[in-house]
Amino acid sequence: MLSEEAADLVARYDLAPLPVEGGLYRRTWAGPEDGDGRPAGSAIMLLLSAEEDHFSALHRLPIDEVWHFYRGDPLELLLLDPDGTARVEVLGPGRDQHVQLAAPAGTWMGARVPSGWALCGTTMAPGFVPRDYEGADADTLVARYPSVADRIRALCRPDRPHTMPDDVDA
Repeated sequence: MLSEEAADLVARYDLAPLPVEGGLYRRTWAGPEDGDGRPAGSAIMLLLSAEEDHFSALHRLPIDEVWHFYRGDPLELLLLDPDGTARVEVLGPGRDQHVQLAAPAGTWMGARVPSGWALCGTTMAPGFVPRDYEGADADTLVARYPSVADRIRALCRPDRPHTMPDDVDA
């Protein structure tokens, strides 16, 4: 169950479940669309928590995504780089934590809050369209990044599709 403060943020910002990826979100901005329906840029607010199913499942995008930390508890962002390296970056208010961090295009990323909750956001330019989202297959990633196998399995949803529905404004 979300804390009273997190539940208040969900209500205040009208956050709803983010299909496939997880967490609670709302798109807060989308720039003008080009001829293919892609906005010039887009931004979302996202609430993640230690609650079951309130993590950001591993996925990759063809465009850089900038993560922003707003408030709450530290957030662990697993990044699996195309060159085969894996790293965990922490977004939060602490001295050795990031308040902003870019995940480069083509990087597998997934996020979780070990305890409590975090209100964060992401920004992309050009903006997100549902066809950009590629969900991860745990077995494939574990074979490539065995040093973080437990983290990969914890950030995958084998019972969900790996593509985003076309009607999602993320």
